[in-house]
Amino acid sequence: MNDFFLRFRPQTTFCSLAMAGLGIGIIGCHSETTPLRLSQPVNQVVTETSEQENEPNASKEKQPEPLKEPQPFPKQGNPKQDNPTALNKANSKDASAPWPLFRGDTQSTGVAQSELPEKLEILWEFNVKKGAFDGTAAIVADPERPDKKVVYVGDLDGMLYAIDLESGEKIWEFKSEVGFGTSPAVKDGRIYIGDMDGIFYCLNSKGEKLWSFSAQGEINSSANFFEDQVLFGSQDAFLYSLNRETGELKWKYESQDQIRCSITVAEDRGFVAGCDGFFHIVNLKDGTGVGKVEIHSPTGSTPASVGSMVYFGNQSGVFFAIESQKMETVWVYDKIGDGDSIVGAAAVNDKHIVYGNRNRNVYSLDPKTGNENWKTPLKAKIDSSPVIVGDRAYVASTDGRLYALSMKDGSILWQDQFQGGFISSPAVAFDRLVIATNRGSVYCLGQKKSNQK
Repeated sequence: MNDFFLRFRPQTTFCSLAMAGLGIGIIGCHSETTPLRLSQPVNQVVTETSEQENEPNASKEKQPEPLKEPQPFPKQGNPKQDNPTALNKANSKDASAPWPLFRGDTQSTGVAQSELPEKLEILWEFNVKKGAFDGTAAIVADPERPDKKVVYVGDLDGMLYAIDLESGEKIWEFKSEVGFGTSPAVKDGRIYIGDMDGIFYCLNSKGEKLWSFSAQGEINSSANFFEDQVLFGSQDAFLYSLNRETGELKWKYESQDQIRCSITVAEDRGFVAGCDGFFHIVNLKDGTGVGKVEIHSPTGSTPASVGSMVYFGNQSGVFFAIESQKMETVWVYDKIGDGDSIVGAAAVNDKHIVYGNRNRNVYSLDPKTGNENWKTPLKAKIDSSPVIVGDRAYVASTDGRLYALSMKDGSILWQDQFQGGFISSPAVAFDRLVIATNRGSVYCLGQKKSNQK
């Protein structure tokens, strides 16, 4: 990747699909630095043996219900909801749990099921000459050899790598015509990822292309899954639902601006952060709009869904808690100066919402009230998304530092410096943490064995 692209790469966050049952929520964002990239032909599925256009009526598009006039922000610390909804099983630990999606699970909670040692050590480093990584890695077991664990990560030069988690050796690579600016998603032995030319790929575990689909714009959205569907957004302003097996279009939902976030799925709703200044809720069965909530600013931050609550920040630095069933803002945290945007997604458990801001601070908020638990200043901007691992939050900054913060008070318990900066986020699985830098290095951290130097 060349230096021009590095210097002028857009600084907006890539939001992920947050799926909640049968629907989706989307948050919208506009970038003046990155034009809409169109790819031709559009809406086309390509398999290894044949090409076919999608049926034009495969997409059921309906207008969402009329919306109420936007209301002013509720006051800080005065929620409309007295009792929080039950959160997911965020603190249960499972060393065998994978990290198959951008934020670890379909709800995009950013909470790891695996544990990590108190002091992390570099177990291996995988380097790509003149490479650069923006996307977060996926870590799963090989479907043919469950004892073998594999890291999948795509770089901005158009290579998707499969790396052995134990040794750091390359297993295979897959070449796209342009770069991958997003994270791979893995389900049932298949890898799904979109590129900067709007091509969405499905590969098998050997790195062989099974099919591809052409959207009309660049894909920054990591994929998520619902029933037999794989879902992703594009800069063409559409949210796409494809059949996971064949790549055929099932439906598409249109927002009013680019969709850069990833989808989040929980219960019967899905949530997406886009670029039109609205939080959208979409029915995942047929792609119809359920409703939307104005958030007063663009965003590409992937929403985290816990129960009926959804949490995310926008480019104005305001953090939202939205009740998805009532489609109401419960509280906002807006004690941030002008120009301090939230790029990454939040990690959420029962007592903390942890996220970073480009003002160099990491925040923990109370999920019930939005009140500040603690704030920790770092030395550089934070564009990546934190991960909660037990009583620690792991946060990466643009100067190449990785931190472990105490969930109790935000104090720095551990830190290390790496070559390059972090735009991508940590992925935690099988007692390992994997993270990649914008200078082409993938690091695996954990605890060295007694015979390991």
